[in-house]
Amino acid sequence: MTITRQTVAEKLVSYLPHETPLAQLVDWAENAIMDGEFAPAESPALARVVARLGVADVRAFGLTWEDCEELLGALGYAARVELVPA
Repeated sequence: MTITRQTVAEKLVSYLPHETPLAQLVDWAENAIMDGEFAPAESPALARVVARLGVADVRAFGLTWEDCEELLGALGYAARVELVPA
């Protein structure tokens, strides 16, 4: 399966509201780096973003909201927060 900007953005978007746990996101990213085929035109940016997600479980790296904004920006997306009643 070819990994695209949209694939990676969807993974991040599912992580932000805690639908996907960090450990699962990291596992996906590690597997994507080892086995994934990145869309050729997007390969350098995708590889950088996915590699960053692959180390997000290391305390020195972590994954902050700002990191997610930056990574989504590198993929051509903008993050937006929406408040809804609980």
